[in-house]
Amino acid sequence: MAEKTFTITSDSGLHARPATVLVNKAGQFQSDVSLTFNGRTVNLKSIMGVMSLGVPKGSEIVISAEGNDAEEAIAAIEGVLKAEGLGE
Repeated sequence: MAEKTFTITSDSGLHARPATVLVNKAGQFQSDVSLTFNGRTVNLKSIMGVMSLGVPKGSEIVISAEGNDAEEAIAAIEGVLKAEGLGE
């Protein structure tokens, strides 16, 4: 299992458009990929799950992946977070 913590830096938080990009990226991997925020964990491959969290600016989120390509999934999602100006 791979896991990494990020801080959301976007003024809009984790809103619809970048959430969709994250979900699409997570969907490219076989591993189970999850996002945890405020004690709730959702499947990062589910846009409804991600949007239900309502992640605001300044929040810490944990991305975790379990499976044969878990490390690659975390690295790719980290790349999306940085490219979209969402987190660090």
